[in-house]
Amino acid sequence: MSPTRSPEWPLPDFYSGEKVKEIWNVPYQERAVQAKNWAQKYQIQPAYMDKQKIALFIIDAQNSFCIPGFELFVAGRSGLGAVDDNRRLCEFIYRNLGSLTQIIATLDTHTAMQIFHPIFIVDRQGQHPAPHTTISYDDLKSSRWGFNPEISKTLGISNEFGQQHLLHYAEKLSQNGKYDLTIWPYHVMQGSIGNALVASVEEAIFFHTICRSQQAHLMPKGDNPFTEHYSAIGPEVRTDPQGQILAKKNQEFVKMLKMHDAIVIAGQAKSHCVAWTVADLLDEIQKNDPTLADKVYLLEDCTSPVVVPGIVDYTEQANMAFKRFSQAGMHIVRSTDPLHEWPNLNKTAT
Repeated sequence: MSPTRSPEWPLPDFYSGEKVKEIWNVPYQERAVQAKNWAQKYQIQPAYMDKQKIALFIIDAQNSFCIPGFELFVAGRSGLGAVDDNRRLCEFIYRNLGSLTQIIATLDTHTAMQIFHPIFIVDRQGQHPAPHTTISYDDLKSSRWGFNPEISKTLGISNEFGQQHLLHYAEKLSQNGKYDLTIWPYHVMQGSIGNALVASVEEAIFFHTICRSQQAHLMPKGDNPFTEHYSAIGPEVRTDPQGQILAKKNQEFVKMLKMHDAIVIAGQAKSHCVAWTVADLLDEIQKNDPTLADKVYLLEDCTSPVVVPGIVDYTEQANMAFKRFSQAGMHIVRSTDPLHEWPNLNKTAT
């Protein structure tokens, strides 16, 4: 079957790439009217009529990660990583409005007392670790760091369990080839401005929802106090010291992969939530059907790694992860590449 040329739509007049780095209120009713007129003007059909079904997964495109000055802005080495990523992502959505069947967006959602926030851990003097401190199993074994007993009651656990869990957790991270436990600044706090989607991305998703008559799907993740949850599919550590399940896997990605001809993945950060989501997805693919990797497309210009100058730089780790995904059969593409030029995209249709 020869590739079918997919049309590209223009960018709507209201869109401004300069506003991607700002916080503002989406004028929903105005955009809804414009979206219906847009669909009529360009003869864009409802999503259920798509012969080739493409899902776009957006990982954690939230203010905390994507707006300069917020707690965990993903700057990448360029210094404007997430801002430029989201500008390209919005333009990708608008240009491919009639080709994207479904949009799913994850929302990293945290509370104060979680294992990766400073309040969870103290040193021998009762001081909390600074943001971006990494804590290894040896650090905990030597009592350099330990569980904060002051939060045991509110978490409903004993001090002993808290310490046991930290040791168990750090050991599991090491055994599973994960990063050491990182203490992050308080971020994407439940109910906060930081937790919200970037306004320009939210606007593009809303415009797609109305234009295609297809409800977007939002997937909160990361509220378990006892584990990191970089991946949208599952937590970093799945059991506590007693073998009890901390959190179950989210099978939504695998379901969507089977339901669609392709899934496209973008978001933040390339070195953490994107990398671990794709890694978990690849594990599930290899367990079920390795050929499904051919359906996965990673927008390499719509994601950036965590870089904090003078402290951490995960660029190389992120690039190595994407190289592994490519070698496993997934496709590394750019948002500016026309869909009809993407490898194997037009090979089959549902």
